[in-house]
This record gives sequence, structure tokens and C-alpha cells, in this order.
Amino acid sequence: MTSEPPAKRKCIGVDCLSDAGALQCPKCLALDIKDSFFCSQECFTRSWNQHKTLHKKGNFLSNFIIPKVVSKPDPDTGLYDPYPAYPYSGPLRAVYPLSEPRKVPKSIPHPDYWEDGVPRSERALGARSKIEILNKDQQEGMRKVGRLAREVLDIAAAAAVPGVTTDYIDEIVHKACLERKSYPSPLNYGNFPKSVCTSVNEVICHGIPDKRVLVDGDILNIDVTLYHGGFHGDLNETYYIGDKAKADPDSVRVVEAARNCLDEAIKLVKPGSLFREFGNVIEKHAKSQNCGVVKAYCGHGINSLFHCSPNIPHYAKNKAVGAAKEGMCFTIEPMITLGTHRDMTWPDNWTSTTQDGKRTAQFEHTLLVTKDGVEVLTARFPDSPGGPIPVPIVNGAISEKNGVEAS
Repeated sequence: MTSEPPAKRKCIGVDCLSDAGALQCPKCLALDIKDSFFCSQECFTRSWNQHKTLHKKGNFLSNFIIPKVVSKPDPDTGLYDPYPAYPYSGPLRAVYPLSEPRKVPKSIPHPDYWEDGVPRSERALGARSKIEILNKDQQEGMRKVGRLAREVLDIAAAAAVPGVTTDYIDEIVHKACLERKSYPSPLNYGNFPKSVCTSVNEVICHGIPDKRVLVDGDILNIDVTLYHGGFHGDLNETYYIGDKAKADPDSVRVVEAARNCLDEAIKLVKPGSLFREFGNVIEKHAKSQNCGVVKAYCGHGINSLFHCSPNIPHYAKNKAVGAAKEGMCFTIEPMITLGTHRDMTWPDNWTSTTQDGKRTAQFEHTLLVTKDGVEVLTARFPDSPGGPIPVPIVNGAISEKNGVEAS
């Protein structure tokens, strides 16, 4: 451990709020990782098991340490980046302040986590180990909430144009949920502060709606879930923001690859289909488009619980156990990238981005296994916004930039 840190530097020990002393990690010094100061030898020792993982990531130190610096609001707009010291992987930045969490009238049924953020029903042993088979009434409940969720997503998609903020999209989603006597499932789930997830460009998933303005050339994933009649309906799509996005070959390539990956996986769903097989067809198609598949997040069971068994991995050669049976409900929601499949999470503990800052796209449906196949409960309507487009050709060739990291 070495000496002479700047005055009033904060300790980077795990869960430590103390000022740093004159002790610095020698391995970080050797790797030229800056500002790895601790308050004491005891704190350094206690934090070692987690701290040492940073030595493999070089200057990704701040991916682990939440920056304690907060930028000052712009005097003209009042907007600011809450994490100015954070090494964002791409050009996107958080734009605060966030609006206040939106309210849901007590007349609308709430899920169990609405107040303290803890989904206790999901933590019960049965929810983690047993896959529920829905009866006819439950299936009808899932059909209804699936249709309502599609309606809300379509309303949000129609509003997603250059010049609006993702916070405005959140407002649109929230109002549309209330109009349908539904609770927006993301709101306070695990303390998520908003009613919808909005993931822009390099954000893989769980983007928090904020004051950033959408610009011509962005791609935007809108992930909507409703709680209605005691059931959750979950879906998402990635949309092109403006004509520039539709003219960018790489943006179109990753969006359409994600769309087709989901479609190809759904073709396999029927009684007896192995959960591990979906990832094989998803990764095969992604690789055919020179894209990667995120491994950190998976599809999930859904019914009266927002998330439950089974888990549905999206990558090839996964070890998922089990097979589909008539009456099961689950999501498939592949996240496809232009580059690495590896992710990193912003200090808000939700926003997940690609580590290389390259763009990513996702599509999701809630699915009901039927006697002879599958019913897509969140299927597009004939007039739903968005939809597939061809990859534009530039200089006589479709872009196929290499950048996918090997599994």
C-alpha cells in the first residue's frame, strides 16, 4: 500500500462511506488503475474478493465503484449527468433530474411489491422451482392482459419520435395503463422508479426513462408490462427513431436480426420443446447476421407473477432444464448486439449497456403453450407501429462490419 492520496478522497471499499486514508492497492498501481484508495488495511482486506476482479478489467474500475461526484445542473436547463466520473461505454449519458414516480389510484389492483419494491410472491419456493400450468380461466386472463399490453406498447411507439424525451414515453405508458385499469408492472418492482423501460442505442435493457431527448438516428426499445386482473403481460420492441435510423445499415441489421431471432425461436414452441433449444436457433440466426447474443439476461415464466420459472436462455449450448407443456406461459426476449455480448451496468443499478458501446436491439413476446403449438398473447395488430424493413445497401453492399466477440 502506498501513500499520499489527494485530500478528502473517498474510500472505494465495498459499502464503505469513509474518507480514504493513505493506502492504495499496489496491483492497481502496477496496472495504472487510478484512485484505488482505501481507508484502512482492514477495509482493503474485507473488500479484496470483489476488488481483485477489477484487475482483469483494467481501467473499468468505475464499473464497480459508483462515482460519488455529481455534476452541477446546467443553469439554463436544470439538467445534469448524475455520474460524470463514470466511464460510459458509448456516447449515451444519463440526463437528470428524474421526474417523480407516477401514482396509481388505489381503485386499480396493485401487485405485492408496489409499496416497498419487494416481490415476495416471486420469492416463494414454489415460484422458483415449479412451473405453473394455467387452467382455462387463467389462460383467458393472460390473453386479456396480453392484448392490453400490446395496445399500450403501440400507443407508446406512436409517440416515439425525434424531439421527445424518454420521460415523456413513460408518461404516455403510465396514462395508457391507467386508462385500461391496469398497474404498470415495472413501477417500483425492485425499486425501479418508472412505469416502463426505455433502452436507447447501446442500452441492452432496463433503461430508466429520463430527460434525454430522442434524436433522429436513435434506436429505442420500449419494454411494457401490465398487471391486470391478477396477471402480468410483458412485451417489447425496438423502434427506429427518424429516417436516419432506417438509413443506417448497422442499426437496421441489429434490429432486424433481433426481430427475426425471436420469430425463429417462437416457431419451435410446442409441447415437448426443450427450453435449451431456443437459444440454439437464436444464436445461429444472430451469427448469420454477424451479431452477438447477450447471455446475462433471459426470458422467464410469467402469469400472476411478473418473473418466475422457467428461465429461457437465448444463447446456444445453454444448460436450461425442462420442456414446454400445454398451459405454460413464458417470454422469449433475445437481446442482440453489433459487438460484444458482455454487459455493464450504470451506477443506477438498472441500466445495462454493452461493454463496447455498440448498439443492441431486443424483441419480446409473452407466449402460451397450446395443445398443438403456441399462441402469441402479445402479437402485433395489423396497424401496430413499426415492423420490419430491409437492410439499406450502401455503396453496393450491405454493411457487415466485424465486431462480434467469440463465445
